[in-house]
Amino acid sequence: MDDGISAREFGQTDGTEDWRVVGDGAVAVFRTASFGTATALAAAIGSLDGVEAHAPDIDLRDADVHVRLLTWSDDYYGMSRRDVALARSISALARDHGAASRPDLAQSVLVVVEAIHNADVMPFWKALLDYEYRADSAAEDLVDGRRRGPAFWFEEVREAHDVRNGIHVAVWVPQEHAEARVAAALAAGGRLVSDAHAPSWWLLADAMGNEADVSAITGRD
Repeated sequence: MDDGISAREFGQTDGTEDWRVVGDGAVAVFRTASFGTATALAAAIGSLDGVEAHAPDIDLRDADVHVRLLTWSDDYYGMSRRDVALARSISALARDHGAASRPDLAQSVLVVVEAIHNADVMPFWKALLDYEYRADSAAEDLVDGRRRGPAFWFEEVREAHDVRNGIHVAVWVPQEHAEARVAAALAAGGRLVSDAHAPSWWLLADAMGNEADVSAITGRD
C-alpha cells in the first residue's frame, strides 16, 4: 500500500476534524434538517469525482448520515491518503447542505472470539455468518463482504474457559469519549475488570460476568 497512513496521522491531518477513527475505518456522522436533506447529501457524496473507484460506506437513519472511509487490499486494511482527500470533500458537502458534524455519535462494534487455535473455530463462524477471511490477516479476522455486520476478531488464548463464554464485544468510540462511555457503563451496573491497557481499552463486565471492551485508538500506532 503506497498511500497508507496511520490512524493517528489521519486524525492529525487538516480537514479531518469531522472524522474519528474507530476500529477499522474513519467515521463521520452528519445531522441534517430532515430525511430529505440527508438523502440529498448522500446523493451528492455519490456524485463526487472519482468516488466510484473508492466508494465510502453510507448509512441513513432519519436525518443522520453516517459515512465510513476505509482502504483495503490483499496486504492492507486501514486509512490512506485517498481517504483524507475524500473526507475533506465529504465534509465540504456536508457544510453546503447545512449539516452539523456529530463526532460523538461515531462508533464501531467488534466481536471478539477466544480460541485455543483459531483455525479450529474460524471456519465455523465464516460459514455461519457467510463472512470472508480478511485478506491481510486471514488467520485472525473475519469481515462481512457486504460491509454491514461487525467484524469478528479471533484471539488465541492458552486454555479454554470452564464457566464463562469465550465471546465478548468491543465497542470502539472516539478517544475523547472513551472515559465517559466507561463511566456510563459502570454507573449502569457494570464493573471494571481491568484498566491495565487504558486508555487504549478497558475491560468491563455486567452483573452476570459477561465481558465487553471499551476501545479507543489512543496509543495504538
